[in-house]
This record gives sequence, C-alpha cells and structure tokens, in this order.
Amino acid sequence: MKRGLIMVNTGDGKGKTTAGLGLALRAWGSGQRILILQFIKGGWKYGELESIRRLGELDGRIEIRPLGLGFLTGDADKEKHIFAAREAMDTAAGELTSGKYDLIILDEINYAVKFGLISIEEVLSLLDKKPQELHVLLTGRDARPELIERADMVTEMKLVKHPFQKGIQAQQGIEF
Repeated sequence: MKRGLIMVNTGDGKGKTTAGLGLALRAWGSGQRILILQFIKGGWKYGELESIRRLGELDGRIEIRPLGLGFLTGDADKEKHIFAAREAMDTAAGELTSGKYDLIILDEINYAVKFGLISIEEVLSLLDKKPQELHVLLTGRDARPELIERADMVTEMKLVKHPFQKGIQAQQGIEF
C-alpha cells in the first residue's frame, strides 16, 4: 500500500515553490492527480499559473489555485489576509479528504503561520486528517519545529547569493 508523505520545503534560499512545482510536474508525468493551493500568492500573474492551467486542460489531473491576497505589507489589511488564509485552510481541509488527489501542495503555508494568519496547531490538525495514501508538501520560509518534527522529508533551501543583493529586480520567468 502506498504511504503518503508529509514533505516540507523551507529555508531562506530561492526555490521552495519552484521545487514544489517540479515535484508536481513529476507526479503529473507519473499519472497522479495534483492540487496546488497558494496561501499567500494572489493578484499577480505568475508564470506557473499559465503553465499549470495548460497542463490541466490536457487531462484535468493538475490544478493550481491562488487563494491569498499577496504578501502582507503591514497591519492595515491584516484582517483581510487572515480571512483569506482561513478560507484557504477550509479549502485545504475539504480537498485533503476528498479523495480526488494523490498530491496536494500547500504553497507558502509556512508564511501564513509566520505572519500569524493561521496557527501551527491548525496546520498540524489539518495534517491529522490526511489520508494515509495522500502526499502533502508544505512550502515557505521559517517552517516551525513542530512541522519539521511531523514531516517525513524536509528540504532546506540555503541562500548563497541572490541578484537582489546587487539591486537586480525580480525577473519574469525566473522568480514569478
């Protein structure tokens, strides 16, 4: 019997979501059904949205849903971000137990915890509901120790060098 894994991509380096998308591509190529729920991203047009949409049109086995409002920039809109994160958690809970997917990626959920939009206890409770055969990947910086302890696999992306350090802005197709 297949044993679904709990996986975490974390760290201060670039590539947590990108590695998750690579995992999604591998799973899709293996005939699996994938759902990507983005907890923070929303509003911008990210390259992965179009790629995943087109793959999904081929056979309906992969889907991406941006559920966030974008990055939290201050306390003024925090309540709106909390509401969006709670709705994302409700969506995740329903889809986790739906039996429709082999892999669910909870993209940037660690940021939602870090910024106080949801609690680590809520995330761990969500994982308690995970069917045995379902794979779940959680991404974002600053994964909490409780999540790292619960996970079967943890990858930490380490920042060595980034163009932003030289004042080079984010490049379309590379970072979004």
